Amino acid sequence: MEITTPYSFGRTVTSSFPDTVETVRTELAKEGFGILAEIDVKRKFAEKLEKKFRDYLILGACNPSMAFEALSSEINLGALLPCNVVVYTLDDGTTAVTVMDPVAALSLVGNPEMAPFANRVAEKMRRMLDAL
Repeated sequence: MEITTPYSFGRTVTSSFPDTVETVRTELAKEGFGILAEIDVKRKFAEKLEKKFRDYLILGACNPSMAFEALSSEINLGALLPCNVVVYTLDDGTTAVTVMDPVAALSLVGNPEMAPFANRVAEKMRRMLDAL
C-alpha cells in the first residue's frame, strides 16, 4: 500500500521490521546514501519517558556528492539535511517505510535551482522504495 502525505511518501511491506530495516539500508547504499544518524524512537521513549511504543526507526540518509552539490548552491540547505527515512511497525504487523519528500522540503527554499536536484533525490528514494 502506498503512503502519501504533503511532506512524505512511502509504502507498506509484509516483511518484518528487522528485515525491512536491513533491506532499506542495502537499497539506500545502492543509491549512494550513507546513514549519518539513527534514532531508535521506541528505545528513546522507553529510556526517557518509560513509555512503550511500536518499533520506529529514523534513519538520517545522506548522499555526499548530492549534499555537496546542494550546499554549494544553497548554503543554508543544511537545515533540511539529511533526508529522513522512517521505518516502523503498523498495528496489523506490516512494516511501513516513509521518506521525507525532497521536492516538498526543498520547495521551501525558494531557489529554483533546487527543483532539479530535489527531483533527482526523489527518484533515488522512489527506486529504494520500489526495491522493497
